[in-house]
This record gives sequence, structure tokens and C-alpha cells, in this order.
Amino acid sequence: MSNIINVKLKASPTELYKILKFEGLASSGGEAKQVIDNGLVSVNGEVETQKRKKIITGDTVEFDGNTLHITE
Repeated sequence: MSNIINVKLKASPTELYKILKFEGLASSGGEAKQVIDNGLVSVNGEVETQKRKKIITGDTVEFDGNTLHITE
């Protein structure tokens, strides 16, 4: 079962790896970059391997059973 989390961005756009780090889904920026590089993160239903992918309001990020809805 997926854990749904609403995430409010302080600045838009925000890089994907920073969202994983700030939301506590990765213990560090390096770990966040590694899980993205390994193809374990999806953005809007597609596997995303760009660590610095710009995430904006309306995007959905999925990782490790968590679904992050990006809001204003």
C-alpha cells in the first residue's frame, strides 16, 4: 500500500534529489542521487534517472512505496 504525502515546495522548481532528501526518503543527498541513478524513482509515472530533474507543482514522485504529490 502506498503512503501518500503532500509536499509544498518552498521554491519551484526544485531538483528531484533534494525533494527525496528533504522529505526524509533518503538519508543524504548522495543516497538520493544513487537511488535515482539506479532507476528506483518515478516522476509522473515514468522512471526518472536525472538527479537534477526539475520538479514543479502538479508533479507526482514515487519512491519506496511513497507517493509525493507536489502542491503550491
